Amino acid sequence: MTIFVANLFWEITPGELEQLFAPYGTVDRVQIITDRPTGRSRGFGFVDMPNATQAQAAITALNGTLLYRRPLTVSESRPRADQGGPQHHGDGQRRPRW
Repeated sequence: MTIFVANLFWEITPGELEQLFAPYGTVDRVQIITDRPTGRSRGFGFVDMPNATQAQAAITALNGTLLYRRPLTVSESRPRADQGGPQHHGDGQRRPRW
């Protein structure tokens, strides 16, 4: 399960975020989203945990927890809405957007 984590301290490292989730189970991957031009954290990231029960336990335990005096928002990641990429229709054809 992919977990969304928001309101992160700007200078948190992937290792620190992994350590936060590790007590709840196996952590496959941690990604902190950064601003492309500056490389600075955007204040949110994702944690992948393969076991859904462990992931849900982490979400329940960590949501609202203070980390570096900031209350974390922790929830199951949801797919993003279409961001304007190629439009596919049931027939497999791409059609222009205008």
